[in-house]
Amino acid sequence: MNRTTTDPVDGVDRRSVLAAGAAGLSLSLSGCMDNVRSVVTGTTDDQLSLSIATVSQDDNRQSPQIARHIEGNLEAAGIDATIDMRSQTEFLEMVLIEQDYDMFVGLHPGDFDPDYLFEALHSTYADEPGWQNPYAYSTGRNFVDDLLEDQRRADDEQERQEILTDLLEEFVSEKPFEPICRPHEFRIGRGDRFDGWHDGHFATQRGYLGLEPTDSNDDNELEALITDSRPTQNINPLMAENRERETIIDLVYDSLGTVIVEDDEDGEDGVDTDDHVVEYRVEPWLAESWEWIDDEDGTNTAHVTLREDVTFHTLEEDETGEPLTAEDVEFTYQLLENTTLGQGNTSPAPRYQGHVSAVDVDGIEIENEYELRIPFHTSTMVGERAFTVPILPKHIWLEDELDERIGSSDDLSAPKGEWGLVTSSAIEPVGSGPYQFADQSDQNSLTLERFDDHFSIGSDEEDLLEPIVEELTFVADTGSASSVERIASGGSDFTGTMLEAYAIDDVPDDDSLETMPASSWTFYHLGFNAGRVDGPPFYDPQFRSAICRLVDKEFIAEEFFFGYADPIAVPVTDEWVPEAFEWDGVDPETPFAGSDGEVDVNGAISAFESIDSIDYRYDEDEEILRRN
Repeated sequence: MNRTTTDPVDGVDRRSVLAAGAAGLSLSLSGCMDNVRSVVTGTTDDQLSLSIATVSQDDNRQSPQIARHIEGNLEAAGIDATIDMRSQTEFLEMVLIEQDYDMFVGLHPGDFDPDYLFEALHSTYADEPGWQNPYAYSTGRNFVDDLLEDQRRADDEQERQEILTDLLEEFVSEKPFEPICRPHEFRIGRGDRFDGWHDGHFATQRGYLGLEPTDSNDDNELEALITDSRPTQNINPLMAENRERETIIDLVYDSLGTVIVEDDEDGEDGVDTDDHVVEYRVEPWLAESWEWIDDEDGTNTAHVTLREDVTFHTLEEDETGEPLTAEDVEFTYQLLENTTLGQGNTSPAPRYQGHVSAVDVDGIEIENEYELRIPFHTSTMVGERAFTVPILPKHIWLEDELDERIGSSDDLSAPKGEWGLVTSSAIEPVGSGPYQFADQSDQNSLTLERFDDHFSIGSDEEDLLEPIVEELTFVADTGSASSVERIASGGSDFTGTMLEAYAIDDVPDDDSLETMPASSWTFYHLGFNAGRVDGPPFYDPQFRSAICRLVDKEFIAEEFFFGYADPIAVPVTDEWVPEAFEWDGVDPETPFAGSDGEVDVNGAISAFESIDSIDYRYDEDEEILRRN
């Protein structure tokens, strides 16, 4: 715990409050303490207890540090707080599948487009598995739902920004979750082994395309270190708790479009500065092109033309890959919408629900083998995000997997997100992407081989990066410090996982190393379980806001991330942040109740006292929050 309750702070520390209460209130404290006493109930029910779920330090060093910071400040405010530390997989199962938690601290995958908030917050998804509203948040008056829907239908960017501003104003008032800070993405690679490190963002497939061995490198095999071993165990693209980012999936599975990130400059010392511009857009990839058509009813339809002669991978060398056609595209959207395809309980894929919800799946029309029309419920801006889902082979997922599992009625009636098709590690990893599955060593490594029949190889299309490296091996490593040492010593080529902040300053100044700072759309956040009826009162936005006032984001960014993170007030990338919510040293809506990480107890208590509907009030003698 990083707070010392006896240290003086701007306000009044907890020990001082208790001492004053025992000896009779001093003049300086009397106003505040009178206010505290005014809500004493005299009841003897239990003290309010809260549990903060997070991952272990081995999985992520900052998450438990943030959790301990919040735990200490909760205790200072008279709340019994504990930390529930889990492995990464256990943590994501608890939060995304079971939704069995009070609060949690973790890294949210975020997105380059703010429409991800639709799946993160819309009440429709309150009981869905995955990153679909894991907070079980619902306003009860659907105002947030309306804004979430309006922003995705706005075709004009200015109009959409205005709606998003209204949405974010509601967000900071409601606090369904609390964004804390956005970590800087930072990786290193061996410049003496490969060229082309800066052609694409390494959170996307494009980071690995265009890389080529230097003249002194004869083996053309790249080894990337990852501190998360889950991809070495399961690369089922539908499994929610098995990964946070899609990079490896995007290497194995093509999508209609690919995300291009253009960063006009990198800041000094590898840190992004405030004056640079980052642009995100979706460009055709597996689709040769798409054309938007305005329908008479005001909706949008994309006429998509696929590349011809694209085939799926095979698992046997002497086999010929099946062609990828419009039927596979239609099938993919149908499967993501309901993984039982109507043959059991409706069970949407735990990933990509926000993407697929933009599509009128029933309205997809196949014109011929390589052309289809895809109608959308949304604007074209949001619709193009749906082009980034992995296109799955119908002959594998329907004929080899789903049909085999239909014989088990138990499987088809399993809870959403928990049936075999979306949890199995035995799904054949067959896509059409630039790299194909080669080998997997459980909890150790995953090897992908270049797919020599990929459409990008030998193409003369501008900006169409192709796979040049023959073999990519992702090796699980113990942590960022170890990864830096291995790369610096020549024992490996690249840090596939972004370095944790504590290790960035340990990167040696070596001409053979390439440093790769990059913009990020992920963020650390504090999640509340608003849907738990038998737990703490997280249903109340005032209670959530009072908790948020115990989080010192500026302190967290400086002390736990060593400055390699930016505190944030709202969970969208910079281009979408309204001026009113730009960070200016403090959170504009819920400023920290204290300073330098230490909570001002009186300020924190006042925040809880001011809640109208809370079922808890402060105890007369102990200054702890008890049930009425």
